[in-house]
Amino acid sequence: MTVERLLVPGLLLVGVISVAAACLLGSTPLDPGRVAAALLGQADAGDMLVVWQIRLPRAIAAFVVGAALGASGAALQGLLRNPLAEPGVLGVSACASLGATFALYYGLVGISPWALPAAAIFGALIATALIAFAAVRTRSVVTLILIGVGISSFAGATMTLLMNLAPNPFTLSDMINWMLGSVANRSFDDLRLAAPFLFLGLIILFATRRGLSALTLGEEAASGIGLNLRRQWIAVVLGAGLATGGAVAIAGAIGFVGIIAPHIVRPFVSHDPARSLLPSALLAGIILVFADIGVRLLPTNSELKLGVVAALIGAPAFVWIAARRRAADD
Repeated sequence: MTVERLLVPGLLLVGVISVAAACLLGSTPLDPGRVAAALLGQADAGDMLVVWQIRLPRAIAAFVVGAALGASGAALQGLLRNPLAEPGVLGVSACASLGATFALYYGLVGISPWALPAAAIFGALIATALIAFAAVRTRSVVTLILIGVGISSFAGATMTLLMNLAPNPFTLSDMINWMLGSVANRSFDDLRLAAPFLFLGLIILFATRRGLSALTLGEEAASGIGLNLRRQWIAVVLGAGLATGGAVAIAGAIGFVGIIAPHIVRPFVSHDPARSLLPSALLAGIILVFADIGVRLLPTNSELKLGVVAALIGAPAFVWIAARRRAADD
């Protein structure tokens, strides 16, 4: 119990440290005094620009995106009672990226700044609804994963088609950014556009916590103690879709972090999906902030995309978790 009580405060502290480190580190490191002066509005114009316009919004974007994906992954795993469930693996992130790509291709962003987050969220909701419907129809984890792979493949193929038909290099570049995932050049305006969807999705997910705990007893037992299974499914699907869509609207497709964070957190909260939501969100945010710091510090000719780095770290972890689950089943 002591470890669990310290888990959230400890993760909050590490989260603050990670955002502070993101402000300090970069191609031109800043010492803590200069960063503190910039945050208080008492630094020169150059430091103010670097901290307030480049590093701080980028760090907050990485943290918020990670938190949304971590909470969505924990909620979906609790709903499906499957540790392999996650927006990226189940095709939700890919469909959200497809929605954003669709908005970019047809120039809907020029009509309204809300078009991109709305399109991303619409794509995420469609994919999440398909997965939820499939989960109700089948109890096979393998079948569910295969359906998610199929959804991701279809979304990826459609995005590739739109890229081939891109009307100009600028549109093509924007599409690639959404496919690969990045928080580079994000501003507080980008965060403000996605914030309503992100926070509404997270509020809905946290409101489903009691139902997620009840589902650990099995659907029949949960229904017997008064849980409305239909309402629970709809709430988790809607919350995960909104949160994932908002995350994709900020950073594009970033996978696997929604698997890693809940898997690490689960043993510290007695494998209770309700108690894993908040620490999973915090840990996923921390992981993405440090991954983005690594992206910026790697000595490469061009900056790697955050989604690529997350996949390089997360894919082996996914295989390891799947192998452990198979061994446990055997």
